Amino acid sequence: MSHRLFRKKSVDQILLDTQKEGGTGLAKVLGVTDLVSLGIAAIVGAGIFSTIGLASYEGGPAVSLLFIFTAFACVFTALAYAQFASTVPVSGSAYTYAYVAFGELFAWIIGWALVLEYAVSNTVIAISWSQYFVSMLEGFGLHIPAWLSMAPGYAYDAVDKMNQHGMSSLTAIDQHGLAAFNSAPRIGGMPIIFDLPAGVITFLVTWLVYIGIKESQKASMIMVMIKVGIILAVIFGGIFYVKPENWTPFAPNGLQGVLGSVAAVFFAFIGFDSISTTAEECKNPQRDLPKAMIYCLLICTVLYVAITLVLTGMVNYTELNVKDPLAFVFKYVGFDHMAGVISVTSVIAITSALLVYQLAQPRIWMTMSRDGLLWKKFATIHPKYKTPSFATIVTGLVVAIPSLFFKMDFFVDLTSVGTFFAFILVCAGVLYMDYSGLSAKSKFKVPYINGKYLVGAGLIIAIVLIGIYGKDTLNEWKKLSILEIIEHKMLVIIFWLTWLGLGIYSFKMNFSLLPVIGILINLYLMTELGASNWIIFVIWLVLGLGVYFMYGYKHSKLNKSAAV
Repeated sequence: MSHRLFRKKSVDQILLDTQKEGGTGLAKVLGVTDLVSLGIAAIVGAGIFSTIGLASYEGGPAVSLLFIFTAFACVFTALAYAQFASTVPVSGSAYTYAYVAFGELFAWIIGWALVLEYAVSNTVIAISWSQYFVSMLEGFGLHIPAWLSMAPGYAYDAVDKMNQHGMSSLTAIDQHGLAAFNSAPRIGGMPIIFDLPAGVITFLVTWLVYIGIKESQKASMIMVMIKVGIILAVIFGGIFYVKPENWTPFAPNGLQGVLGSVAAVFFAFIGFDSISTTAEECKNPQRDLPKAMIYCLLICTVLYVAITLVLTGMVNYTELNVKDPLAFVFKYVGFDHMAGVISVTSVIAITSALLVYQLAQPRIWMTMSRDGLLWKKFATIHPKYKTPSFATIVTGLVVAIPSLFFKMDFFVDLTSVGTFFAFILVCAGVLYMDYSGLSAKSKFKVPYINGKYLVGAGLIIAIVLIGIYGKDTLNEWKKLSILEIIEHKMLVIIFWLTWLGLGIYSFKMNFSLLPVIGILINLYLMTELGASNWIIFVIWLVLGLGVYFMYGYKHSKLNKSAAV
């Protein structure tokens, strides 16, 4: 059985499968400009328009450096994705890559994790879109009832906070939640509260994705031009309101405050990998996908760093714990007209990110269905629109229903867990490709730097630096019991053991340095996420394994071919 769990698909077999059962039904219409547009649409979305405020509030102006560090991590991962995309130019993203490198069980796990990444990411984006949309309407004097524009959790939190600390303790968001609780219609004494705009926009975007990739790409291109324009306007307009004293202290909460924003900052970069799901719709995926991923990361990193410095320069970081930071800073300095323009364009900008994620998710399911791991219906290609029709409808439901009832905060960290997991496996997959000789088929390769001595030397240097500069951290560890270390520091232990293992194997097998760095950086960033998110992620994986062993293992095409 263990042999069957790790059965692999060859690159030739995957390419052959796309010629069968409607695999060629997807329209090849995307060029490198289209891919860059889709990538920017995915990356520059809810992250820059909402979570960037929370990140700045927690870490201060130094969060701009965290954006650079996170982009640095993403570059190594993007190179790994680019090599796989040039080798296996089909839909499926990391799922397909894992099938080639590690076998069926790992492919299922990564595919299941990607379901979580895209669905949860889009839920966050839909909720963020709703907040900006409601704010925009209020600017025009139109008001959606509070009970129709938020998750019930906000209302219940506001009531609890008022009961414990009184009305004076309520923030603006709390007051809005309390208004929703008091004004909501009731059934059996229970208030009816849900986020209607989030559900409606998800439905509309799903419909657009359903009717065609080219229509989706054209809409995305227009929205990208608008939102990049407004971001540049914020940067160049905000420069005149920057007060350098607001950048002091640069890291008010120290390194821990900056790293505490990892989830929010990393969420702002999630999306560059989503364009790899459109490989079958690219005119020349081996050439264009690698270029598009790198271009997207470079453009977005420059925009993020610039806008973070402008925001924290215009307003003290302590004022930025708001859901609409770009509009807020211009209201703060009295430029209400600009704030209004930002509110309108941010609605458009976030819509484009929602569109790309809704585009990516069905193509993951379609590819898993082709392999027999999901029901055949998920691989259905619409005869007229040439899109994975059934999978697109299911994606709409999976995103729309949670966005009606859940708070944004619940999903942000959870998204990052699944994404880090996928990124690590893709980087590790490149090491396997080098080892197995698959890299010979790659039209784009991660630049090779021999890590034979460098990986181990880096570990030794890191240990020495911790001994010199990390005495506070070491003292903190000494105070913890064994159970506390297991509960709170297990991921840190796994990180160091992984580095040790990679150092040993790099010495033995001459591992390429860049994928190793990608693995270590992503794993380190994972250690900064909360334990509760890991518990939910593990539960999600357990559920996924249940689906696999009840259906996927038996119906896998590789299983059927082995039985013949």
